[in-house]
Amino acid sequence: MSSKGEKTRSDIIEAAQNLFYHQGYHFTSFSDIVDSAGILRGNIYHYFKTKDDILAAVIDQHLARFTAMLEGWEKELREPRARLIRFTEMLIGRQDDLVHYGCPVGTLTGELGKTADTHNPAKPLFDLFLQWLARQFEALGYGREADTLALHLLGRSQGITVMTHVYRDPKLLKREVTLLQGWLTGLEPPRVKAAARPARARTRSGTERPA
Repeated sequence: MSSKGEKTRSDIIEAAQNLFYHQGYHFTSFSDIVDSAGILRGNIYHYFKTKDDILAAVIDQHLARFTAMLEGWEKELREPRARLIRFTEMLIGRQDDLVHYGCPVGTLTGELGKTADTHNPAKPLFDLFLQWLARQFEALGYGREADTLALHLLGRSQGITVMTHVYRDPKLLKREVTLLQGWLTGLEPPRVKAAARPARARTRSGTERPA
């Protein structure tokens, strides 16, 4: 594909991504995407045959961008706790969008989940964050609990984005982020239980010997 063709394809994906977020996947037509991308309607079929094909490309772009973002945090921040706190700061950085449109990942996944029979095509976006969060908690020493803590953090983050959007109140978001950061800051590494010592029996003389 030529550089011009790659740019056109990228413009289509970018236009679709914005439309899916702002007005929903099911309420976005091919004509909407064509108009937003600024191309002729016939040209779009050279790159995508169906709207589902465009959706797959949008999800792939989300995955690529979020993966690059998380990898960037790992390079910038050496301490896993700092990375977890950065995750919560991401919510504040998008507070205006969250107030008006909700979470781009959560809204897309929720919308597609209403019509998907078994497989939600946007589920890999949640998988990406869950697995990354679990690795950070595991690095803090929470081996068995890492998955549970990751789900807890992601669940609270998604929940507050919904409430912020419903009530159009950024103060709700800021308050919950502050609470989450306090929880993460005070989270102590799990204590390693001391190995049980072998029982010791007493001899007739009163001295101890291993059982």
